[in-house]
Amino acid sequence: HLNYLILTSFLFSLLLFTVLNCCEGDILLLLDSSGSVANYEFSRLLHFTAELLRPFSLGRGHVRVGLLQVGTTPNLKFDLDVHNSQESLQKALQSVSHLQGDTNTVAALKVAQRLLTEKNVPKVLLWLTDGVQPGDVDKPMTELKAQGVSVLIISTVHGNYQVLQRVVTPPLESHLYSVDIDNIDIITEDLREAIIKIIRAERLSVVHLTSHSAVLQWRPILRADSGYYELWYNSILKTEPEGRRTLSGDSSWVELTNLQPDTTYTASLRPESNHRLFNTLSVDFTTLPDVLSPAVVSVSDSGPHQIRVSWGPLQLARVQRYTVEYGAIPSGHVQTVTLDSHKNSTLLTGLEPGAQYLVTVSALHMNGKEIAMSVRACTQEALPALADLQLTPVERKEVQVAWQAHQEGLKGYWLNWERENTHRSSSKSSVYLSAASQSTRLTHLAPSSRVCVSPVYSSGLGDGLCCTAESHTG
Repeated sequence: HLNYLILTSFLFSLLLFTVLNCCEGDILLLLDSSGSVANYEFSRLLHFTAELLRPFSLGRGHVRVGLLQVGTTPNLKFDLDVHNSQESLQKALQSVSHLQGDTNTVAALKVAQRLLTEKNVPKVLLWLTDGVQPGDVDKPMTELKAQGVSVLIISTVHGNYQVLQRVVTPPLESHLYSVDIDNIDIITEDLREAIIKIIRAERLSVVHLTSHSAVLQWRPILRADSGYYELWYNSILKTEPEGRRTLSGDSSWVELTNLQPDTTYTASLRPESNHRLFNTLSVDFTTLPDVLSPAVVSVSDSGPHQIRVSWGPLQLARVQRYTVEYGAIPSGHVQTVTLDSHKNSTLLTGLEPGAQYLVTVSALHMNGKEIAMSVRACTQEALPALADLQLTPVERKEVQVAWQAHQEGLKGYWLNWERENTHRSSSKSSVYLSAASQSTRLTHLAPSSRVCVSPVYSSGLGDGLCCTAESHTG
């Protein structure tokens, strides 16, 4: 039993030593401190973060940690260069206060872009959020990832999961966690291991990937005068000749081009030096499928006489022009609009109300190939307006309202007016009446109240009429 305890203690010490000396990189904590996060939830997130980071050696040359709070305005609690010891970091985490306010994540991400600019070290943005109203974070997150930042996310289960899936850095299974706040401790080891894989000192990683290219990045361990790197790569199935590159000792990244789409490659990097031997670094990656525009066509801003058609992705270097053809189904006259390669939407006007259209977007590519995609789109019905509206004074502050409307497809009416309250204040009032109603009496009208009646049809609201109820003193 004693031997077991000694062995266990030794293994734990060895593991701790491995974690302490494993890594070099920057970790910026993006902590949701807005009003949507409960105080208990906020304190649990702080405690979890403290335990997650406890094993790491801190400071330049090791792991630097910063904390940026999300609220109405961003609050940089401490920058990346502030804490060089666990004692200092743990004390700082205990003193973080809950900001409350709005969830302005976009503003905080702009600050994060300015903070995570250190070159030649891996960078991690760890976003801890309840996911409520994350905002339009796609663009700033994309810009961060273009800077070489790996985005990892913890959501306390009631968040907008689709948004989080889009902005997290793959793989999702180790970089995106959705957990109940009371069970958050169960992900500590998995998340820590995911961070270690990113900021491990010796590694070759893929920081950008397209269907025909890949950017590989590594922590530089040589100098221009102390050696060089040998790089070789090939598809797993060896369907093409092996690629080889010799890179200078001060290199830290390389872009591989002319790759095949949807193909798995393996790449190896060997540092060569007369001073010492280095391990060969390797990475496998799969290029993206070859997407040719238009891959997506969507319809919006539909009205009785117009629809907006949008498409993507924009491929300026590959597309000469776009052609949009549209005609009413089944046998309407087909019209054509031609647009240059910089356009990804157009507004189609002069259409028939309540009609179905077939819209086809075609892209003529530089290589002469033409790609097309079609969608069906419907214009809205032209809804009849209210035919007549009359106000007749009855008593003081009372009027009889009468109207006429087209009965076909009619569901009812919406009435809006200003009602006088106590102390001569007024408030807006409204009521919905059935299609059988053609008049009603309004009481306690505010002076010069504006009375409006709008017809309601099955497909929407028709144009209404308004009259001003003049004061009646008779």
